[in-house]
Amino acid sequence: MSNDGRDRTTRCDFCRLPCPEPTLSLDRSGVSYEFCSEACRDALRDSDRVFTEYHGHRRVSPGVSGLDTALPEGMPRNSFVLIRGQAGTRDTELHAELVWRTLQRGEPAVIVSFREPPTSVVERFLTLDWNVLPSLERGQLRIVDCFTDRLDNPDRLFDRMNDWNRHLHGVTEPASIDVRNPRDTAEIESKLDDALDESGMVDEGIVVIDSLTEFGTLVQPVQAYDFVKNVRADVCKGRFVPIFAGATPGPERDVFPHDLEYIADGIVDLAMDDSLVEHTLIKRIRIRKMSGVLVYAEWVAYEYTAEQGMVTFSPAEEMNGDDETSSTEPDGSASTDDTDGDVSES
Repeated sequence: MSNDGRDRTTRCDFCRLPCPEPTLSLDRSGVSYEFCSEACRDALRDSDRVFTEYHGHRRVSPGVSGLDTALPEGMPRNSFVLIRGQAGTRDTELHAELVWRTLQRGEPAVIVSFREPPTSVVERFLTLDWNVLPSLERGQLRIVDCFTDRLDNPDRLFDRMNDWNRHLHGVTEPASIDVRNPRDTAEIESKLDDALDESGMVDEGIVVIDSLTEFGTLVQPVQAYDFVKNVRADVCKGRFVPIFAGATPGPERDVFPHDLEYIADGIVDLAMDDSLVEHTLIKRIRIRKMSGVLVYAEWVAYEYTAEQGMVTFSPAEEMNGDDETSSTEPDGSASTDDTDGDVSES
């Protein structure tokens, strides 16, 4: 009978998943092994090795304080997560921190950039005191550049760089993959697949797409939806690599990419709230949805600082130790979302 120390559950001696009753047994060299299925029993009989860790959940913790607090069990590795950030919420810093925490775990990362050239993407990390130059140099971080070739004269961008940005360009260029036609979704998918292959990304690492909103201005809606469905299937479900995709909320909530709730496995809301402290806008984050795991769907106030990244805090405690929290939405209206302040499990 096998037990890997996690709990008292009997686990299969081949796959390490929980065993239903009754178990299947196999004696080998005087040792009795137990299995959850005939497939695992036969696999052990034909193999010289077994799985040494429990792979049942294939979860990962993002490493960002405002997300980890809401995800006590982590998040499934095969998730497509939509990050909806209002102007001023520093959503690009959240994208950067998700990548930085991944690199710190020793895993690779790929950024698909529609809004900025690679040098500006790297500058975002450096302003937070996160040195990604070594990661770029050894191929741990790659950038799929969907911005530069949209310019009328891409060479002029380089010609106007100062010495420091020329240095960054020299480090970033080998780790960047140019998309010649960002309106060609097949090319973007192909270049993303190339980046993942070059980094050997299967069951590790993350992909960050900086702006589905910007992408949606380049292609027809049908193409945009097909692109999201394809990369979700190929990258998240096929490779077990999570994707975090940014989107900027607009007045129309029923158009791409704001109507992707039925596709997205997870949804993160970033909002500016002026109801907590008088005359002050407070940044707040909430996980609205994350399929397959326990979620504390509560608004949490945060700010970004260099090196530390996202720092969460309680405005009530900061203001005279008042523990009461607001029941209003970030736009000042009364809360109508049943998940506000609730614990949910998808």
